[in-house]
Amino acid sequence: MARVTITYENHIAHVRLTRADKMNAVDQDMIDAIIVAGNEVAASNARVAVISGEGKAFCAGIDISAMGALAGGDPKELMMPRTHGDGTTNQWQEVSMVWTRVGVPVIAALHGKVYGAGLQLALGADIRIAAPDAELAVMEMKWGIVPDMGGMVLLPKLVRGDVLRLMTYTAQPINAAQAEGWGLVTQLADDPLAAAMDLAATIAGKSPSAIKAAKRLTAFAETSGADAVLLEESREQAELLGRPHQMEVIAAEFGKRPAVFKD
Repeated sequence: MARVTITYENHIAHVRLTRADKMNAVDQDMIDAIIVAGNEVAASNARVAVISGEGKAFCAGIDISAMGALAGGDPKELMMPRTHGDGTTNQWQEVSMVWTRVGVPVIAALHGKVYGAGLQLALGADIRIAAPDAELAVMEMKWGIVPDMGGMVLLPKLVRGDVLRLMTYTAQPINAAQAEGWGLVTQLADDPLAAAMDLAATIAGKSPSAIKAAKRLTAFAETSGADAVLLEESREQAELLGRPHQMEVIAAEFGKRPAVFKD
């Protein structure tokens, strides 16, 4: 059965986890499908992507039956080879990290359980909109392991060190309001998918080149020193200002006329 579906409409890619009967728990087929979906969206003409989960939960975490792939094998041989992401990740890490390399904004619409692998998938998005009833957890300690699907790259960018440690050490779920207060969630909405699609429509109406540049620049700023960021900021802006018709767009905005993006 398909684990993920993608639809495209009005420049928006909607990526759905479709294993509702298992609360979208991640097994090997789901891992493969999520990675394929990320690469497909990256290669598409979509201007923004929304990730959601069908059924009662966004994603309840790893399917324990999938852990059978580790039984009887050498964990180092399974975990250590860099098989994805141009030699930077293994397949489990790629589930979240592939979305950080998609050139357009990614919005995760969260509801129900967002545990373990599901949380780390959501962390790969640029923006997370959660239902008030959503529960988020770094679940791995429950099984005596640590987050290993990109969480330790993505979590420190969002939360304080003590929050990261608390969630990792305890594996206890937190509610959506607490997640928003700690920075894991961008905003709350009674209907997170509708809110995500509305936001996606707003983003899709902006300049595709500028949106892609903004995502690149933000990622660069998160990992680089001030001097390098200032230089990269200038480089990206110079590229944008040098596009055909860009000054017409700016003039239209100052003249309070609707901007028409031709890029």
